[in-house]
Amino acid sequence: MQYIPSDSKLLPDQQVIHEMRHLRLSIIIPVYNEERTIAQILDKIRGVKLIQNIEKEVIIVNDQSKDNSERIIKDYILRHPEFSIQYYSLPVNSGKGAAVHVGISHVTGDFMLIQDADLEYDPYEYNVLLMPLVENIADVVYGSRFIGGNPHRILFFWHTIGNKLLTFVANMCANLNLTDMCTGYKVFKTSLVQQFILKEKRFGFDPEITLKVAKIKYVRIYEVGISYYGRTYKEGKTINWKDGVRTIYCILKYGMLKRRTTLPEPGLAVRSKVGVIV
Repeated sequence: MQYIPSDSKLLPDQQVIHEMRHLRLSIIIPVYNEERTIAQILDKIRGVKLIQNIEKEVIIVNDQSKDNSERIIKDYILRHPEFSIQYYSLPVNSGKGAAVHVGISHVTGDFMLIQDADLEYDPYEYNVLLMPLVENIADVVYGSRFIGGNPHRILFFWHTIGNKLLTFVANMCANLNLTDMCTGYKVFKTSLVQQFILKEKRFGFDPEITLKVAKIKYVRIYEVGISYYGRTYKEGKTINWKDGVRTIYCILKYGMLKRRTTLPEPGLAVRSKVGVIV
């Protein structure tokens, strides 16, 4: 699949093809007890106009919420039939990573990202994340909460230290220089992610996908600055120190994998699956 960058040096026939072809962004939303915010996040996503008329495909996966999330989602779908939303519900509570796995299996877009339903991340920044992908200078884009001049809610000192520690260990294992490995905003070329056999069903998803992506030869990873509207525990935040310990374990586990796969040389598009990383 070829992504033609918007470059004035392109031949006229290439420019016409670029303008006529509509790319698609698949947005995976894992949901667990988000009755207070799920409709708001869907409104935000629906209201975003993406660059180059990129189409939106929303895939919601309910991880057996115990509140009214399911009813609210189904009502929203009925009220907005013009909005492309797929809805799936896990048979048992299995974790955020498991919900994301289901979402990935139904993705049809050229690019995919994960959107938490809790309003900590702003869909109006999708275009900032998409730009390096659309211009074909990146295969993966991470939205960093620690770079740039965007709004960032001041919350927990030890969470910040933990984030930086986890990112440091991941960078050491992957030979990267990320500033925010744990960010909720990661955007991928879909063909890149769908070659993986993903295993982590909870918060181990972040280190697993990061370490596996880093092992692809010629992969181009970029970071852009994003806003962060974090929550307190009273407002619904659930992550704790046990998740941090599991993340360290997953970093070491997947950082020790030796298998690599190869993308085409930088500047060429990913045309097909190039192997499987387990």
